[in-house]
Amino acid sequence: MLGAEVAGYALDPCTVRDNFVLAGLSSKMTADIRADIRDFKKLNSVIEDYKPEIIFHLAAQPLVRLSYEIPMETLETNIMGTANVLESFRMSESAKSLIIITSDKCYENKEWACGYRETDPMGGYDPYSASKGAAELISSAYMRSFFNPKDFKKHGKTAATVRAGNVIGGGDRAKDRLIPDCIRALEDGKLIEVRNPDAVRPWQHVLEPLGGYLLLAAKINENPAKYSGAWNFGPYQDSVITVKEVVEKVIKYYGKGVWKDISGGSAEVHEAKLLSLDINKAVSVLGWKPKLNADEAIKLTVDYYKKCKEANANAYEICREQIKIFAGN
Repeated sequence: MLGAEVAGYALDPCTVRDNFVLAGLSSKMTADIRADIRDFKKLNSVIEDYKPEIIFHLAAQPLVRLSYEIPMETLETNIMGTANVLESFRMSESAKSLIIITSDKCYENKEWACGYRETDPMGGYDPYSASKGAAELISSAYMRSFFNPKDFKKHGKTAATVRAGNVIGGGDRAKDRLIPDCIRALEDGKLIEVRNPDAVRPWQHVLEPLGGYLLLAAKINENPAKYSGAWNFGPYQDSVITVKEVVEKVIKYYGKGVWKDISGGSAEVHEAKLLSLDINKAVSVLGWKPKLNADEAIKLTVDYYKKCKEANANAYEICREQIKIFAGN
């Protein structure tokens, strides 16, 4: 919609119901390359072939619970995959800006009531969180060693890492994600099973951080010393709410549904009870701010799934319309 030429590098979509498939995005891109982020030779050749100016790195194994089942793949993808992107960016003559998307779970979570700041220590209890903390450390090392803002005139490159809270939005069909799990249950007429109803998270619509990433990419080479480094993108404090509250709002906007607490099962794994982000840097320095509260974000998300079930639904147009709604706020 902005008129950019976009080349994508990713694995196959997980299901035929993924938003990427339903919206027919492959046909609307300059290139849709199917490959693994762990394949450095392939990744580097693609970047050399398509000569991007800006690279957004979102490729990851993105699920906490799955990381307990496939820890090595999670670590290889999220750590070495990120190192591959950084090295390809370093070698590229065309690429000038790199935005690396990690996670709010990169922080050493003490389950404090206050939000984590960009300068707080990295950590991670589970393989996923640890992999994101490690990706941040590797990115920081590359930024200081090869893309240091004080040497910008020599290398002409700038990089940043961005950390978002719990992102929701239409089109997500991943397993063990709260809203996709809710939608699957509602569509199948089943009870919604909730593992940790009292867990507290910073909930935000996917368009919130994406808007921040685009804004950062637009500004980063204007003033590398000001805009490189790490950034948090999360909601205001009134949208840091419990899992239970989110589920009840999903049921409200879907128009039906019942949920039950299944916490404490034999297959239970560790998941943090409390996590929030301090977004003062993005608000005061970048000039970004959240547009939607949790209630509005959940309504917009549920609306996508409901509209996609209608006869002759067009997922691409549904997305365009929601982007227009968001941009108009």
